Amino acid sequence: MARSQFQNLKTYIRPYWFDLFIGTIALLLANVLGTYIPWLIRGAVDDLGKIKVIDFHHLMQYVWLIVGLSSLMWVIRMASRVWIFGIGRKIEFSLKQQIFEHLLKLPPSYFANNSAGETISIVTSDVENIRRLMGFALLSIINSVFVYSLTLPAMLAIDPVLTLISIAVYPIMLAIVQRFSGQLRDEQLQVQEELSQVSTLLQEDLNGMSLIKTYAQENNERAAFDRLNDRLLDANLKMARSRNILFPLLGGIASISFLVLIWFGGEKLANPANTTFKIGDLLTLIIYVERLIFPTAILGFVMVTYQRGVVSINRIQGILVIPPAIVDSAEAIAMDKTEVTGKIEARELTFTYAEATQPALDHVNFTIYSGETVAVLGTIGSGKSTLASALMRLVEVPSHQIFIDGVDITKMKIESLRSVISFVPQDSFLFSATMRDNIRYGKPDAYDHEVENFANQARIEQEILNFPKKYDTLVGERGITLSGGQRQRTALARALLVDTPILVLDDALSSVDNQTATSILSNLPRHKTVLFITHNLSAASTCDRIILMDAGKIVKVGTHTELLADSSLYQKLWNQHKLEAALK
Repeated sequence: MARSQFQNLKTYIRPYWFDLFIGTIALLLANVLGTYIPWLIRGAVDDLGKIKVIDFHHLMQYVWLIVGLSSLMWVIRMASRVWIFGIGRKIEFSLKQQIFEHLLKLPPSYFANNSAGETISIVTSDVENIRRLMGFALLSIINSVFVYSLTLPAMLAIDPVLTLISIAVYPIMLAIVQRFSGQLRDEQLQVQEELSQVSTLLQEDLNGMSLIKTYAQENNERAAFDRLNDRLLDANLKMARSRNILFPLLGGIASISFLVLIWFGGEKLANPANTTFKIGDLLTLIIYVERLIFPTAILGFVMVTYQRGVVSINRIQGILVIPPAIVDSAEAIAMDKTEVTGKIEARELTFTYAEATQPALDHVNFTIYSGETVAVLGTIGSGKSTLASALMRLVEVPSHQIFIDGVDITKMKIESLRSVISFVPQDSFLFSATMRDNIRYGKPDAYDHEVENFANQARIEQEILNFPKKYDTLVGERGITLSGGQRQRTALARALLVDTPILVLDDALSSVDNQTATSILSNLPRHKTVLFITHNLSAASTCDRIILMDAGKIVKVGTHTELLADSSLYQKLWNQHKLEAALK
């Protein structure tokens, strides 16, 4: 095992060392009893062989003693399995929690570059492989060590020659295991990759089912799924072939030792010159060899579990080693939401995306005062959405460039920063829950009257009341049962309910008609600072001020009237807007 993988396993198991210690002690006791019982049988057989008339009372003493010890061994072994298998379950729980919490810290770019299907496969299938490795495989390895270390000395004490002859085939078994090791690892990796591909396609098709039906692409998607599923089947069959060759081969070779022992042991008993080797010795050696067969044959299963675990460790660590792009600085401070007024300042704000040649924001300067509603307009690619992401620290910006109430946002705790800003994006995500639960997602303990009040402010309440179950209506996955405008207004109600001093609407009313959008803006709480990023000039014209952007720079700042008089770009956008309105 590579050192890094071994270190990872140590890290996984360290919190549960006491469970491992107790489970190991229990397993040791079970194997001590498992080694002693055949020795007891040996004595019973030899003892009973000395008497000519069967003494049933004497025989039953042995029977009850063996039954009692066997029952005790069974109880102890079950306890050891509970403790050690429990470690695997606890590690599974801990890993899932750790991965999920880490995913929450990763930047949006990670989710843009990695499919959700692959991530889900890692959190489920790969974590389950680790559970098997730290449960089944760990128990099997410990048990094998105890079986060999206790059984072999007992066998050697009875007859060293027969013992060595009976276990002579075991090096062959180990060589075969080594031969299949790399092959099974590669085959397992292929299975995991193909499973990720199937999961990704399945998730995309389920989310895009309406689009598939709209374009009548059912046959193409069916064919694509068939191809991926066929590749997954081939990968699984290939690995199954290897396993079906390996495991029976190991079992067959292990059984040879059993046959060898009967052959040579029988000859020794039949030899008139033999005076020390008795039938009880042969019977005990046979039982001991049988005890060795299963731990030896199980090496194949342990090896497959190990190979799966190695692949899964690499895939899991592939996520966990990705550092969060944005973290709190050592001197980061918390902000009290109730004391934040909502003043926003940008001072020479500059940001360039990785591998981009031109800055998305180029020396941007502005001040938005508390309680102002300011629209941000511009053509596609002018930097409007980047500005919103920078304010939320969804992208990292240099220090001393964005301030809230005079405090540099890079010196604020991220959780604290985002607690004073409600952000509503254009693609508003809704959970597969009721309308009520979606609206109060940011404040789960909100009362029903609060939910209804902010639904009314977002101009969605009347439509909710028309639903058969009203606020208890399930919206379906990602809000699929709602229109685009209904999803956006539901998300706006959710943001208003949190009641933060700053509200950022990133084209969040693009699917809402001009009249409704204007009504929503005019009825927003006046104490909020609203940054309204939009293409809707009708709604923007009602804002206190408008920031006009182009190519990452601020071109003009002013009211609707001022920009009509001073800005040719704004005049062009306004005339285009009036033409589009006239053509509708």
